[in-house]
Amino acid sequence: MSTEDAIETVIGRFGKYQTWILFLISLGRFPTEYQLVNVVFILPNAEFVCMDEEAYNMTNYCPCKNPQYDQTYIVKSVTTNWDLICEKRQLASLAQSMLHVGILGGSIFYGHLSDRYGRKLACLLALFCEVLFVALSAAVPKFWMFVVFRFLIGTAVGGSMLCCYVYVVELSGKSFRPYLTALMEISYLVSYFTLPIIAYFLRDWRHLQMATSLPWSFVLFYYFLIPESPRWLLTTGKKEKAIEVLTYIAKKNKRSTENIRTVVDKIQEEANSNNKEQFGSYLDLFKTPKIRTYTLLTAFVWTCCAFTFFGINQYIGTLQGNLYLNVLLSATSLLPGVVLVLFASLYLRRKIGVVTSFVVASLSLLVFMFIPKYMDSVELVFAVIGQLGVYTAFTQIYLFTSEIFPTIVRNSAMGFVSVFARFGSFTAPFAVNIGIEWVSITIFSVSAFIAACLCYFLPETKDSVLLNTIEQTEKSGDRKV
Repeated sequence: MSTEDAIETVIGRFGKYQTWILFLISLGRFPTEYQLVNVVFILPNAEFVCMDEEAYNMTNYCPCKNPQYDQTYIVKSVTTNWDLICEKRQLASLAQSMLHVGILGGSIFYGHLSDRYGRKLACLLALFCEVLFVALSAAVPKFWMFVVFRFLIGTAVGGSMLCCYVYVVELSGKSFRPYLTALMEISYLVSYFTLPIIAYFLRDWRHLQMATSLPWSFVLFYYFLIPESPRWLLTTGKKEKAIEVLTYIAKKNKRSTENIRTVVDKIQEEANSNNKEQFGSYLDLFKTPKIRTYTLLTAFVWTCCAFTFFGINQYIGTLQGNLYLNVLLSATSLLPGVVLVLFASLYLRRKIGVVTSFVVASLSLLVFMFIPKYMDSVELVFAVIGQLGVYTAFTQIYLFTSEIFPTIVRNSAMGFVSVFARFGSFTAPFAVNIGIEWVSITIFSVSAFIAACLCYFLPETKDSVLLNTIEQTEKSGDRKV
């Protein structure tokens, strides 16, 4: 099989037009990114003074019918709006967890939608639903309604994270894909930096939700601005439409359009598609030996990755001081991880980069266990190293997984493994709450090490052409070039 990316030869590895698409997608994802990091502002642990007669002026006293909340940083939040304190505190946890439940459901739904009806539809629907559901969540009068919309917000979060990433990957050439691991993090980092600034001026949670959603209503116009993925069009037998899209992109990038039909014919010949419509499904992930093996391996890797990531986060204490400044500092701590991911994607093989990140996380946690309690700063350093290790692994595993699976089931595969990542994030708190710290840390360290071992059995994909069909994947060896 040719190691040349035929689509890259037509439209370029990442020209001006792909840059424009990346800008649109990154801009449109801001409401999604805000929802991933805004919990500290809309669902905080509220401090209060009880004004009941039997507990007058007592701080955080329970039960309390007449709490007076501390408004130093946040004037109104979901917590204070519906008095989610004392015996209702678990309802705040429910509202937080519903976002992750929604992400799980959205990963399944949008993964199938994208493979069956196209990348463009799935991306547009997820981006617009995010705007719509966030705005509606700010207008509801009842807490149960907020919980419902929190779930719906999560479905759109899962869909936009999954589909937008695959969409941009499929528009790029193989030689540019390593840069996407860092470029796709830009919207997350910028939103992380700007959220505390917006929250500083809008200290009512309803206003904050509106401000981080409604201005992005322009994503509706993306219908006229972004094309369908030509790789998906070719895989599903829509030859003429694929030629039309490739010709349009090539012209925008000022490249020759003379041999596009010949290139398309060659791609279809290699894929043995015979110009027939083909659509993938979740069942296709288990029908053939290699795809089935890759599906199970990546699912367990994503589970271990999410489990370790959210587990480590539990051990990094919240910073003292100004809330808004603390969030800015937290965002800053992720910058080295993005640089490391870019370096690993460019200069290391996929398996080496991912395995190294997991091993660093595992070893740092082992060291963490033997640090004396009075050495707080040293503990923090190794906890942050562990967090960076698993963060870089998480970022790289997105690209690695998208390269392993063929176009016909790429989004279904990403959706399936994202579901297992949610299982990891759900179970992490239970491991943290075991009550014996060294046991919990050991579990997370072993989890990271298991993920590293499982990655060894996955195919190498660095500098490989994105395969389109299951048949191509089954016939391919370890795709090293």
